[in-house]
Amino acid sequence: MVTLEDYKGGPTAWCPGCGNFGILLALQQALVALELPPHQVLIVSGIGQAAKLPHYLKCNTLNGLHGRTLPVATGARLANHELTVIAVGGDGDGYGEGGNHFLHALRRNIDITYLVHNNQVYGLTKGQASPTSDPGFVTKTTPQGAPTPLNPLSVAIAAGGGFVARSFSGDIPHLSGLIQQAIQHRGFSLVDVLQPCVSFNPKNTFAWYRERVHRVEEPGHDPTDKMVAFARAQEWDGSIPIGVIYRHQRPTFEEELPALRDGALVKRKLEPGHVARLLSEFK
Repeated sequence: MVTLEDYKGGPTAWCPGCGNFGILLALQQALVALELPPHQVLIVSGIGQAAKLPHYLKCNTLNGLHGRTLPVATGARLANHELTVIAVGGDGDGYGEGGNHFLHALRRNIDITYLVHNNQVYGLTKGQASPTSDPGFVTKTTPQGAPTPLNPLSVAIAAGGGFVARSFSGDIPHLSGLIQQAIQHRGFSLVDVLQPCVSFNPKNTFAWYRERVHRVEEPGHDPTDKMVAFARAQEWDGSIPIGVIYRHQRPTFEEELPALRDGALVKRKLEPGHVARLLSEFK
């Protein structure tokens, strides 16, 4: 039986009151609810406050470079597609530096779950505007106000994402349930998590979000209708939908690779002779 204690990691270094704490707890609860033992889970992250999350979990973990979370997670998943692979990053890490990788992970439909801690600011580097900062948001790098933000849900739907969802770190039961659905979905799953940064974002606070977020659920919302999903993804001012915005099933990247049909690559017997014969063709 898997328990929360099985996933208990080291002491945290986040600011008191940070929205990351809710995401950490929700993820732990989701893994326990799915009865996934720690040795079958890999958490991959890049650089940033969000990327510290794997340090506070007891399971397989791997830190990559800033904005390079998804290539690392993709490689791990292809090497051992029997692992549950979860990528973690912030809005700057994932939608800024890693924006190009985000697009191609969606297109390929690699079977991983991507949790993006979206606090609409760069927290680790002390408060610069991020790709999702609200228009007019004044920071050290945007003294005249931030420009039009990126809409990650709309991008994910347009780029072929099969599971596109949003939650709020102040609603742990909702977030935990959404993470469970994302992990169970076969293909690339995005969970964009709205979370306050208590140190560098005085606008988008817990109170600010609670006044605006509202759950969208079936039958009131049809997540299989792409046009409906696009319309939901555009909602923001005064009313922010959280839940499964879009869901669509299509073949995963792994299913389209014949080399993976006989089992995980890490469990295959190495045959150096095959490589030697290949190299001999180039002489």
